[in-house]
Amino acid sequence: MVTKLISTTWRKKLENAVMHPKVQSVLVFLIIINAILMGLETNQYIRKHYSTPLQIGDQMILGVFVVEILALLLARGFAFFRDGWAVFDFVVIAIALIPASGPFAVLRALRVLRVLRLATKVPSLHKVIAGLLAAIPGLSSVGIVMCLIFYVSAVLATNLFGPEFPETFGTLGLSLYTLFQVMTGDGWSDSVARPIMEVFPYAWIFFIIFILISTFVILNLFIAVIVDASNDEAEAKARAERDGLRMRLDKLLQDVDEIKSKLKN
Repeated sequence: MVTKLISTTWRKKLENAVMHPKVQSVLVFLIIINAILMGLETNQYIRKHYSTPLQIGDQMILGVFVVEILALLLARGFAFFRDGWAVFDFVVIAIALIPASGPFAVLRALRVLRVLRLATKVPSLHKVIAGLLAAIPGLSSVGIVMCLIFYVSAVLATNLFGPEFPETFGTLGLSLYTLFQVMTGDGWSDSVARPIMEVFPYAWIFFIIFILISTFVILNLFIAVIVDASNDEAEAKARAERDGLRMRLDKLLQDVDEIKSKLKN
C-alpha cells in the first residue's frame, strides 16, 4: 500500500512538472523554432551550406519532445491514451522517429506535422479546434445541401451551355469545376460569364442566383454552424467546471459535518 502511494505521488509530481506553465511555454517556443528550421530547409542555398546545423537542431528538439512524451506516459500510464490530444502528440512524434529512407522517405515531409502540436499547447488554439471538431456533424449537413445545389446547377449548366461552350460546361465534371471557380470568384465574370452572355443574353440570371445561394447563403450557414458549435463547446466546458466546483464544495461541507459530529461525540 505504501509502495503504491509513493508510486502514485511520484507520478503526480512528474505530470505536474511536465504540465507546468513554464515547461509548456518552453515547449511552445521549441515548436516554433522547429517550424522555422523546417522552413529554412526548403531553401536550396541554406540546405546546401547549413544542412548539418539544421539537422542537429531538429534532432535536439525532437529529443526534447520524446522526453516529454515518455514522461507523460510514465506519469499517466494507460490513461495517457484516453486523451485525444495526447494521442495526437504521440503519433506525430512517432512518425518523426521512423527512419525516413526507402519506402518511408515520404514520412520525412510529414515532420511538419510537429507544428500542429501548437494546437495542443496553446489554449486559444485548443478551443478553436475543439469548436471545429464539434461542428463537424452540422457541417456535414450543410455540405450535403451544398453538394445538392452544385449537382443540380451543374446538370442545368451542362444542358444549357454545354453544346456552345464544351471547354467549360461540356461534361458534368467540367461544369462542377467551372461552378466551383464561379463560387470562389476566381475571374468568373470575364472568363466564364461574359463569353456565355454573348451567346445567351439571359445567362446572368443563372450565375447571379448560383452565386447568391452558393457563396453567400451556404458560406453564412457554415459560419453559423461553427459559431454555434463553439458556443456549445464553451458552455459545456463551463458547465463541467461548475459541476466540478459544486462537487468539491459538497465534499467539503460533508467533511465539515463529519468533523462537527465527531466533536459533539
